[in-house]
Amino acid sequence: MSTTAAPTEARGALERMKPTALLGYGLGDFGCNLAFALSTSFLLFYYTDVAGLSAAAIGTMFFVVRIWDAFADLIAGRAVDRTMTRFGKFRPFILFGAVPLLFLSVLTFWVPQSMHVTADQPNAGPALLYAYLTYAVLGLGYSFVNIPYGSLASAMTQSVKERAKLVAARSFGSATAGVFLTYLITPRIKELQDKSTALQTKLKAAPGDTGIKAQIEQLQVDLQGVFTQTTLLFVLLGSIAFFLTFWFCRENVVRATPRVTIKETWETLRNNKPLAFLCAASFFYLIGLFAVPAASIYYARYILGDTGLTAPMSLVNAGIGLLVTPFIPAIINKVGKKNLFQYCGLLTVFGGVALFFSPAGAVALAMVMLAIKGVGASLINTTMFALEADTVEYGEWKSGKRSEGATYSIFSFTRKITQSLGGAAGAWLLGWAGYVGGAATQSESALTAIRASIGLVPAVMAIIAMIVFWKYPLNDARFREIRNEVEARKAKLETVVVGEGHVVTK
Repeated sequence: MSTTAAPTEARGALERMKPTALLGYGLGDFGCNLAFALSTSFLLFYYTDVAGLSAAAIGTMFFVVRIWDAFADLIAGRAVDRTMTRFGKFRPFILFGAVPLLFLSVLTFWVPQSMHVTADQPNAGPALLYAYLTYAVLGLGYSFVNIPYGSLASAMTQSVKERAKLVAARSFGSATAGVFLTYLITPRIKELQDKSTALQTKLKAAPGDTGIKAQIEQLQVDLQGVFTQTTLLFVLLGSIAFFLTFWFCRENVVRATPRVTIKETWETLRNNKPLAFLCAASFFYLIGLFAVPAASIYYARYILGDTGLTAPMSLVNAGIGLLVTPFIPAIINKVGKKNLFQYCGLLTVFGGVALFFSPAGAVALAMVMLAIKGVGASLINTTMFALEADTVEYGEWKSGKRSEGATYSIFSFTRKITQSLGGAAGAWLLGWAGYVGGAATQSESALTAIRASIGLVPAVMAIIAMIVFWKYPLNDARFREIRNEVEARKAKLETVVVGEGHVVTK
């Protein structure tokens, strides 16, 4: 008994993808980033300037909880590799995990008013405990949606060109979410902060005026309302986005076995050199990348002199991906993923160093440097996901077992560790430098720390990442050879499993 190399259902793994599949996949990262980008960009600000917690305490909390998030990714990856349903391995997690994830985001940005740290309520313990618990559960929920979502790309297609389109769609969805939420929330924060600054000036002239103090306290309540209303809106928008991802995306890649044991998973990962080099290079580059979002609102207010510039900064730094993304498949086809990753780090280095040394109030110069750095970040971050999908085939080629969930969870584990270090480093820098939450002005040391978080740290990390990635062993031509050899092996099997649980035997 033998089988043909490419059952009808399996040939879809190399065919051109439908526009709806690309749209659906892009909407998945839009939905993920309604929770993820909001926390990376505004959670530090929320904790320091709304809940009243210290930057140093939050830095430690970020470090601890994001380490937990990294291990949650491994748990989610193992759960994915053990799963096979009539809807496939990955899509059920997206369908059923979306709404809980989005509601957890609401709870994370809703520290009860009675726990907020104030002059009358100086005990930070309850608020800090609440922050630890809600953020940790949010991370677990995110893992059980994002790991299946990230793994889905390698199951939808095995074509280099089509995977490039998928990661471009993902990047476009991510950038759109980042720009959308920033423009939605920043103007409201700016309005309230401007009022607060004016009232603080009045209070200095009349320190005993209880009416002014009451107005400042009410502004804090209003600021809390901004985050509550925004996260509730995201529950609706994110649920629609995730459902369309489930509906439009299909798993087309043939697999010899529907479920993978722990031993088989270990064998798949143990000798995967491309995955090891990708994770190592990503580790350093992403530390710098994740230090930037949380620093943006501080840079806008204290270096450029206007909190309202946070939205244009987001548009330039992250939104540049909206302009670059449509060209990424063509760029990858022209220069290859390895070269693209290797050399675009130079843009991060140049833009980051220049941004660190930009004089205060130099808005135009800062925007240009953010754009240069943003182009590099967009290209590299998008290419990472395409490279990760290729390492799935390499692992299957080496071991004979296909472990999308475990492979992506290892990659995501690395990203979560760097998110922990990058986010914590920025918060620790602020705390060490003496940042005072909500103050109208900051010390020179605090201003230097803000500059370093957004410019110098990303530049240094990018240099280290380029050095590490120099030895990455898998280019696009070699990937095609490996993929074709893997598919030839499958042609000799009696039974194969196609994407969403369909068994084909001959």
